[in-house]
Amino acid sequence: MSNVFPTEKTDTAHLAWEKRWQTEEGRADWLRANEGVSTLIGKFQQAERTRALDIGCGVGRHALAFARAGFETHAIDLSEAGLAQLQESANAGGLNIATHLAPMTELPFESGTFDYVLSFNVIYHGDPTVVQKAISEIARVLKPGGIYQGTMLSKRNSNFGIGREIAPDTWVKDGEDDKNHPHFYCCAAELVDLFDDFELSYLEDKEHRKPGSWHWHMIAEAKQ
Repeated sequence: MSNVFPTEKTDTAHLAWEKRWQTEEGRADWLRANEGVSTLIGKFQQAERTRALDIGCGVGRHALAFARAGFETHAIDLSEAGLAQLQESANAGGLNIATHLAPMTELPFESGTFDYVLSFNVIYHGDPTVVQKAISEIARVLKPGGIYQGTMLSKRNSNFGIGREIAPDTWVKDGEDDKNHPHFYCCAAELVDLFDDFELSYLEDKEHRKPGSWHWHMIAEAKQ
């Protein structure tokens, strides 16, 4: 394949999620916190870490868990419907969560703000430039020694290489809802290079609900 890729806007996945978050059916599979996230929340409570950020929070399954654990919780997304649903849930539960309509590539926070940043199934929605900028912003807003937990798409994923390659390792499957937007895939060595500003403490390639839906799950510490 040619090394010349067409110019295309590559940070538009939130448009598909905006539609999904507006319906009860669309929200149904995204209401329970991931087990790995819940486990790390428990460890943070023991270490008295208190300030947390959920990037690409959707309807807030993880931000709500942060707030219930007593964290000072911030959540960002580009979906107004998702943020509205999160705020409704927080109000109903008597929880205080600061929501922000903002892109993952321009986090509206000062450097060194957070003890813990989570981005679950989010930052791979874009080409390499978008992904690298999002990672740079995560490193910037974390305190030295702060923890990042997140996922990336694995090249073992069954969707890798299917559709149109609009940038290196970035594929679009036209007409397939969320897959109609760019998705970036990487192998383990490439992931480690992307997170060069972190000390990686956990990395595992896991299959999600659907067969072939391989994702890297990672935990990393911001370098001192």
